[in-house]
Amino acid sequence: MDYKTEKEKYLVSNCTPEDPLLAELNRQTWLKILNPKMLSGHYLGKLLEMISCMINPSQILEIGTYTGYSAICMGRGLREGGKLHTIDINDEIRDFASGFIRKSGMQDKIIMHTGDALKIIPMLKGPFDLVFIDGEKSEYKDYYNLVFPKVRNGGFILADNVLWDEKVYRPEFDNDEYTLFIREFNEMICRDDRVDNLMLSVRDGLMIIRKKEADL
Repeated sequence: MDYKTEKEKYLVSNCTPEDPLLAELNRQTWLKILNPKMLSGHYLGKLLEMISCMINPSQILEIGTYTGYSAICMGRGLREGGKLHTIDINDEIRDFASGFIRKSGMQDKIIMHTGDALKIIPMLKGPFDLVFIDGEKSEYKDYYNLVFPKVRNGGFILADNVLWDEKVYRPEFDNDEYTLFIREFNEMICRDDRVDNLMLSVRDGLMIIRKKEADL
């Protein structure tokens, strides 16, 4: 993967190297799958793995499986007996993703769902310790509203692409539909007094959202 700046190259060169399985998943995604830039990639994947390992969740929900890179990374932080539910609407890449999930040895931990996340989320029980939103950008607000009651108090929601290629703070994109979707999502989170949130400038922007404890 090409990195935009010398800073990004330096950051990646000074973190734990990508392991052979994820490196192969990365390569094969770029060789065989449409829109490979959607891949989480090594740097964001390692951050997701670190967050999951720190939380040590029993249940994770991911909205947007793509080729399974981020699911494998987060799955490494699951506690014993834990499960990760991952949803993607694209049935054409399910076999590709499930093949790498099997290679990771996590086929019994990672449960794949294919279809419309807005219909699947209500059928999942929770409670979830960690949710990763990386699906259809126009539906971010809907995903958030559906998953919020299913996140335990003190649990975390992560949302990817919240900088939207640096467009969210540039006025020349005020009429860009998808930029507005992401702006509205970001503003909704900032207004939600049930959570604390922090935006990181990792790759295309990652929002960390913590659901407050009930007595706060």
